[in-house]
Amino acid sequence: MAITTEGKLAGQVALITGASSGIGLAIARAFLNEGTDLVVVARRSERLQALADEAQKHGRRCAVVAGDTREEETAARAVQTAIQQLGRLDILVNNAGIGRYADLIGTSVDDYDAMMDTNMRSTFLFTRHVVPVLLERGAGTIITIASMAGVMGFAGEAVYCATKFAQVGFTQALDRELRPHGIKVGVVCPGGVKTEFAIGTGRTEEGVSESGMLEAEDVAAAALLMATQPGRSRIAEIRMRPMVEPLFGRDPA
Repeated sequence: MAITTEGKLAGQVALITGASSGIGLAIARAFLNEGTDLVVVARRSERLQALADEAQKHGRRCAVVAGDTREEETAARAVQTAIQQLGRLDILVNNAGIGRYADLIGTSVDDYDAMMDTNMRSTFLFTRHVVPVLLERGAGTIITIASMAGVMGFAGEAVYCATKFAQVGFTQALDRELRPHGIKVGVVCPGGVKTEFAIGTGRTEEGVSESGMLEAEDVAAAALLMATQPGRSRIAEIRMRPMVEPLFGRDPA
């Protein structure tokens, strides 16, 4: 990772959930390259620390918060870490998420709870704890990484779609609620992305690697575009699709 000495987000602090791999890690690196200091959150502390060490070598600050994003204590601790260790908080990226892919009758109540809590509950918790900080400042950006499964239904993904539709609706409502206070709220809806997440339950590593899915860096570029809009402009939603998607039939969300 080649990090510049200055950037479009120089002096700002971003909190990113699910930052230990995949899209979250790509977003963290993209933001670091534009001058952002970070608070990164995930359960795999060793991966977060590797990212923090990488950032430090290039003169960036990166605070690690190891914890379960489904728990309110983790969200509260992450926001407190941003304020106490880095002195401010400007951007929240709600990226933590999981997918378990199966027909409805093959989806258990535990699957439902795991997806709803990881995808939507974490989005609510971190946003709920970040918003008071941004309201006090009268500025800031909240970005949620949802999915094309949040704007259209896919067979075999009914519950996953429900969690992603919830994230999109949550974002749309908060855009109207928070925009009068100077806070920008947007959602990125990518199609399938080549990450550990994409394998989920019901897909194979080989199938994902050989697919024409998006790369994590593609989604990171979209999040960066959303975060670097001038004060007069906001991007409410970005929908991303791979160039190779079929014209008809099922396509990975």
